[in-house]
Amino acid sequence: MASILDEYEDSLHRSVSVQQSRASVGIPHSGYVNARLEKETPIFNKQRIDFAPPEKINSLVVSSNQLCMSLGKDTLLRIDLGKPDEPNQVELGRKDEAKVYKMFLDHTGSHLLIALNTSECLYLNRSVQKVRALSRWKGHLIESVGWNKFLGSETNTGPILVGTSHGQIYEAEISVSEGSLFSTNPDQYFRQVYTLEEESGPAPVCCLEIERGIEGKFFIIATTRKRLFQFVGKVPEGTEQQGFSSIFAVHADHLPSFREFPANLGFSEIAFYTPKLRSNPRSFAWMMGNGVLYGTLDYSRPDSILSDERVWVYPPDIDITVNKPISIVLTQFHFLLLLPDRVKAVCTLNGQVVFQDLFLEKFGVLTRMIKDPTVQQIWIHTEKVVFRYHVQRESRDVWKMYMNMNKFDLAKEYCKDRPECLDIVLAKEAEHCFQNKRYLDSAKCYALTQNYFEEIALKFIEAKQEEALMEFLIKKLSNLKPSEKTQTTLLTTWLTELYLNWLGVLQGDPSQRNLYLDTREKFRTFLSSPKNKDCLFNNRASIYELLASHGDTEHMVYFAVIMQDYERVVAHHCQHDEYDEALNVLSRHRDEKLFYKFSPVLIQHIPKKVVDAWISMGSRLDARNLIPALVNYSQSASTEQINEAIRYMEFCVYQLEETQQAIHNYLLSLYALCRPDSLLSYLEQAGTNPNRIHYDLKYALRLCAEHGHHRACVHIYKVMELYEEAVDLALQVDVDLAKSCADLPEDDEELRKKLWLKIARHVVQEEKDVKKAMACLSSCALLKIEDVLPFFPDFVTIDHFKEAICNSLEDYNKHIEELKREMEEATQSAKRIREDIQEMRNKYGSVEPQEKCAACDFPLLNRPFYLFLCGHMFHYDCLLQAVFPNLPAYKQAKLEDLQKKLAATSQPSKSHHRPKDADTISLGKGQQSREQIKADIDDIVAAECVYCGELMIRSIDKPFIDPQKYEEEMQSWL
Repeated sequence: MASILDEYEDSLHRSVSVQQSRASVGIPHSGYVNARLEKETPIFNKQRIDFAPPEKINSLVVSSNQLCMSLGKDTLLRIDLGKPDEPNQVELGRKDEAKVYKMFLDHTGSHLLIALNTSECLYLNRSVQKVRALSRWKGHLIESVGWNKFLGSETNTGPILVGTSHGQIYEAEISVSEGSLFSTNPDQYFRQVYTLEEESGPAPVCCLEIERGIEGKFFIIATTRKRLFQFVGKVPEGTEQQGFSSIFAVHADHLPSFREFPANLGFSEIAFYTPKLRSNPRSFAWMMGNGVLYGTLDYSRPDSILSDERVWVYPPDIDITVNKPISIVLTQFHFLLLLPDRVKAVCTLNGQVVFQDLFLEKFGVLTRMIKDPTVQQIWIHTEKVVFRYHVQRESRDVWKMYMNMNKFDLAKEYCKDRPECLDIVLAKEAEHCFQNKRYLDSAKCYALTQNYFEEIALKFIEAKQEEALMEFLIKKLSNLKPSEKTQTTLLTTWLTELYLNWLGVLQGDPSQRNLYLDTREKFRTFLSSPKNKDCLFNNRASIYELLASHGDTEHMVYFAVIMQDYERVVAHHCQHDEYDEALNVLSRHRDEKLFYKFSPVLIQHIPKKVVDAWISMGSRLDARNLIPALVNYSQSASTEQINEAIRYMEFCVYQLEETQQAIHNYLLSLYALCRPDSLLSYLEQAGTNPNRIHYDLKYALRLCAEHGHHRACVHIYKVMELYEEAVDLALQVDVDLAKSCADLPEDDEELRKKLWLKIARHVVQEEKDVKKAMACLSSCALLKIEDVLPFFPDFVTIDHFKEAICNSLEDYNKHIEELKREMEEATQSAKRIREDIQEMRNKYGSVEPQEKCAACDFPLLNRPFYLFLCGHMFHYDCLLQAVFPNLPAYKQAKLEDLQKKLAATSQPSKSHHRPKDADTISLGKGQQSREQIKADIDDIVAAECVYCGELMIRSIDKPFIDPQKYEEEMQSWL
C-alpha cells in the first residue's frame, strides 16, 4: 500500500505538465464557467420621471414615499408616491417677492418646513391644506433641521433642533390638532441652545442630526463649512420631552469635540446610511472642502460616535473652484456626488469611482440630490426635470474589493450565494495563507476550492507540510459527494497512511507525547466517522494491511471494533493470551457465532468465567453447538474442571428447560463419569413416562451398564417396562429394590406372580432364608405356599411351613364359603327374573277403535302398530320413520339389513299376529326365522317410546326444521 501511495505522489509531480497543457488550450482552472448570459443591470439604474412642471422647480424633498416640491413663486406640489396619480397642490399665499430658500421634510413625511429667503418659515402638515407661518421663527434664515425620530409623530414633531445662517442652534417643537389649528400658533416654543463658531466667528449650521445610543445617551452632530461638531450627553429617562438643552449646557463654557479641515466649499453636507427602517444609521459621509470624510457610527463609544474615519479626496476631474460638488448621498458601499452636469459614485471601500452618469445639457443644471431613507431611492432634479435612481444589488462586486484588501471573511460573506466568486475568494485566501506560512489555514481554504487536487497536494508535499496536507485531505474528503466512491477510497487510504506515518514518528519521541495523544485521537475520530464508515468497510482489507505493515496492533483492534469485526478482535486477544479481554468482547457484543467459534479455546484457560458468560447469554446460545467445546475440554480436564461443564448443562436442563436429547445425553454421561450420586436423582426427576423423557433410554442404559451403576440401570429398565430384566438386576443389588419392581405391572397378574416367584426363588435358593421367603408370601397376595414349596430342598422340616400352611387352608375355607353365598344369591336372582318375565307375558293393553297414531294422526287399526306402556301408539312405519334418523350409524345399517331379510321371506303376511308354525319356518340352514327377525327389529325400533324415552331427550338441541331444508320449507309457507 505504501508503494502505491508513493507512485501516486510521483504522478502528482507529473501532473504539473498536464496542468500547463490544460492552461495552454484554455481549460478553466476551476470547476465554474464564469460566463454572462445577458447584460448585467447597473447598480444605479436611472429613470426619468414623466412629469412636466408648469413652472420651474425651486426645491424638492422626499421622505417615507411622500414627495414635496416648490414650483415657481407661490405653488407647492405634494405627491404620495404610493398614489402618484393623485397630486395635491397647495398655494403659499404670499403676495410679496419672497422665494423658497430650502424645504425640510421629517422622517414620517408628515411635517414640512419651508424656509423663505426673507428669513421667515412656513409650516404645512400632511393632513391639512393650509400653510401656517411660524411667528417665533421670523428673522432667522433656516439652514438645517435636526428631526426627532424618537418622539415625533404625525401631529407633533417633539423637540427638534434648528440651525440658522448665523450659527445659532435653536430648540423648537411644532404641534397641530383639530382644536387648535386656527386658534393658536403651531410652534410651541423656539429657544436658542447653542452657537457654532469657526475661527473667523459664527458660521452657518449646514447640517444637524440627532441620534440615540445605549443607556439613554444622545449624540448630536452639527456641521459648519469646515467643522464637524459632536455633542454627547444623557437625557434622564422620562424627561426626553423637555428637549436637549441639558446636553448643550454642558458645553456652555468650552467647545465640544470637532473635526476641522482647511479647505472650504462655502457649505458642507452630511449623509447617513440606515440599513433598516426604524434602526440607527451605521455609517456617515461628510462632504466638505478637502473631500469626503467617511466612517462608521459606533454607539458604544463614550465621547464620540464617529469611528473608522478616513478621508476620500475628490476624483481628479473635480475642481472645487470650478465645478464643486453640490450634494452627497450615502448608500451601503458608495457615496454619490452631485455635480452640475453629472453624478459620480465612489466606493467607500477603496475610494474608486465605480459609476458616472452624464446628463444632457437640455435638462439644465443639476440642482439637488436627496435620498428617501425608507425605500432607498435617490432623487435628482433640475429646474424642469426630475430623475430617480434605483439601487440594485449594490453588493455584487463588494466581495472583489474585500478580497483585494485581504478581508476574506467579509469577501466570503458577500459572495456566499455566488459559488464561482466564492471559489475565487477561497483560492486567493488559501494562497495568501500559504505565502504567510499559515499552512493549516491554507489547507482548509484550498479544500473548499475547485483548484486541481494534484496541484495543491504537490504544493504541500514540496513544502514538506505533512500536517497541512492531512488537513487538506480531510477537508477535501468531507466535501466529496457519496457518488464519488473512487476519490473517497483514495483519500481515505492516503489519510490512513499519513496518520500511521505521523503516529510512528511521534511515538518514538517522548517530548511529543501530548501531540502524539492528540494525533491519535484525531486518527480514531477519522476511523470512526460515520461519513467514512462505508468506504472503510468496503476497503477494510487494505486498511488492515496498512495497519499490519506499520505493526500498529492497537489501532488494528480499534479499527476492527469500529468495523464490528469482533472475530478479528477476539482472535487477536486469544493469540496474545489475553483471554479475559477476549471474553469481555464476546460478552459485550453477545454474538452467538463468535461464542461457538472461540469457546473451545477460552474454556481451556478460563472455564468458570466462560461458563458464567454462557449462562448470562441464556437462551440466545444453543447448547448443542457448545457441546463440542465441552467434550474436548472434559476429555483433558480434571474432575473439578468438569464440574463447570456440568454446571452449564444443569443450567440448560433445569433453568432453560431444554428438551434436546443431545443435551440430556451429555449431562447423563457427565453424571455417569463424575457424579454417580446425581445420576440416579436426575433419572428419577426425569420421571417414568417414556414420552416425557428427553434422554435416549438405550444410550443411558448402555452408559450406566458400562460404569456399573446398577440402580440406575434398574430404573431405566423400569421406564422401558422391562420388568423381568429390572428384577433380575435388582436381585443382584437389593431384594427390596426387586420387590418394588415386581409390583409395577399392576394390570398383568401373571407377570407379577412370575416376578415374585423369581424373588422367592432367589431368597430360598441364593440366600437360603426361609423366614424371608415366607415374608414374600405376605408381601404378594398372588403367591401361595404351594407355589413356593418346590423351591425348598427336601430336607426342610414342616415346622418352617406349619403356620403358612394353616393360613393357606383357612383362606381356602373362606373362599369356599364366599362362593357358596354367591351361588345362593344368583339362584334367588334367577328366580325373580323368571317371575318378572312371566308377569310381562301376561300384561296387555286395550285399544279403542277410534284411537289414532300419535305421529300421523290417522286411525291406528288400519295398519300394524305399537302400543307403549306410557299410552302412546304408533303405526309401525310411522315409528320407524321417527326413530331411524336418530339411530347410530351401526344400528341404522343393522336395521336396513333386517328389513331386507324380512322382505326376503317367502310368506309375507298383512296380519300382525301369525300362527306359531308360520313364524317359526326355517329359512335355511344358518338363517334366522321370520319371528326372530321381527323380534330383532322390534328391539331396535320399539325399544322405548319415541316421545317419552331418551331419544326425545337427546334431540332437544336439534332444530325443528332441518337447516338444509330451511329455504325449501320457508318457500312452502309463502
